[in-house]
Amino acid sequence: MPEGFAFEEASQGIAAYRLAANGLQVLLLRDATAPVAAFMITYLVGSRHEPEGRTGAFHFLEHLMFKGSARFNKEAGASVFGILQRTGARVNATTSLDRTNYYEMLPVEHLPLAVEIEADRMRGALLRREDMERERTVILNELDRGENDPIRKLFHAVWSAAFTEHPYRHPVIGWRKDVEQMTPDDLRQLYDTWYRPDNATVSVIGDFDKTKTLECIRRHFEPVANPPKPLPVVCAREPAQEQARRVVVEQAGWQGAVMLAWKSPCGMDTDTDALDMLFAVLSAGKHSRLYRRLTDRGLTTSAWGTVSRFRDPGLAYVFARPAPGKTHEEVAAAIQEAVDEIRDNGVEEAELRRAANQRKAQAAFSRDGAFSAAAELSEALAAGDWKLYASMQDRLSAVSAEDAQRVARRYLVRNACTTGFYRIADGEASA
Repeated sequence: MPEGFAFEEASQGIAAYRLAANGLQVLLLRDATAPVAAFMITYLVGSRHEPEGRTGAFHFLEHLMFKGSARFNKEAGASVFGILQRTGARVNATTSLDRTNYYEMLPVEHLPLAVEIEADRMRGALLRREDMERERTVILNELDRGENDPIRKLFHAVWSAAFTEHPYRHPVIGWRKDVEQMTPDDLRQLYDTWYRPDNATVSVIGDFDKTKTLECIRRHFEPVANPPKPLPVVCAREPAQEQARRVVVEQAGWQGAVMLAWKSPCGMDTDTDALDMLFAVLSAGKHSRLYRRLTDRGLTTSAWGTVSRFRDPGLAYVFARPAPGKTHEEVAAAIQEAVDEIRDNGVEEAELRRAANQRKAQAAFSRDGAFSAAAELSEALAAGDWKLYASMQDRLSAVSAEDAQRVARRYLVRNACTTGFYRIADGEASA
């Protein structure tokens, strides 16, 4: 065992270690198919952790993390993007509801550079006012593009209507007023609270040497101390939805859309596994219930559904595009009928197994490559446990037809449904 680390556990080829000095978690997955490595650091903080009035703060902070740290900055001739891209690296970051991640996909011989940069900006980000003002303009432009994207607007509208108290109701990019009023002190306070070793997991996937990689991580991250205050505990609760809700977005566009959403349990709940398989039966492939009931009959041009896997309860939803000449009400009614049919009569074992095979094939495709594996590990961490990555297929395969009907009856109830319509402006009459 390399000095400074404690081995925690292993699953499906992934080994978990803990850096004793500061609690940083490290996940290693060897993949020797190509001489490359993905290095990703996941912070367990996202828009769910933002105080009221500071929505979009962690997305804003993500932008500023590329503007310079104590050792890597433009003035020193070593900007984060510049120095990494010279190695041929793919570099970026993403912010979500429960987590933020930063990653580098690069030739394995340059892996130590990625480790060094991420360790430096974990606590050494500059967060300068002048950089913030430039990035504010970039983010406001991004908000404008979102305003012109009808589907994004519909998703934001449905989530905001479905959640009345929980911060999942806010878009990750934030509300315009909050972005306009964000200050450097706001971001500094959140950065100093949440960006720290004991709230982070480093994932390394690729053709690396385990001993050398752990030693490199120890050398660069061991000096990084946690702030003196412990991590805050964020307890967000959403009241039970007892009445159906409806929201309409009207905007110029070329095709309307319908979205039906129901509250779903947290990502680690086994009921989420059952809902996952239920929605695969509903919408996976040409044998699915929605394809046969909607698209095959000319009601929609497309229809699909999915279930969120977040730290807190989220949404399970169906999204459909009405075919020309078909109304939103017709499509919404047909979706509800498909759901009611499963609630009343259940699913057949054969279609459940077919859906399970499709999900297995999708998982194999989505995990093809070091970066894809790192991204899925990051989502599992955000949901509550990295081992979800390793156990997902077993969990889904364990779902029975009885489980699928049970969760349909428990969660997909009409008075807990939020319906969203995107209508083309000057087209159909408003609801």
